Amino acid sequence: MKIRERAAKLIDVKSIVTLSLTGVFAYMNVAGLDVPETFKTIYIMIIGFYFGTQATKIKEEK
Repeated sequence: MKIRERAAKLIDVKSIVTLSLTGVFAYMNVAGLDVPETFKTIYIMIIGFYFGTQATKIKEEK
């Protein structure tokens, strides 16, 4: 796959949301801040959705 195609696929809304939430989650853990339970729940749901759709795309391509 070409680099431009991969970059174009990375820059969509769900990828941006997932990466930004992962950054916030990582920062809060590294900084020793207490991560609210609601944030953890939302983060887990979004990560599950992101990887679930990625797995579905891979199966459809094969």
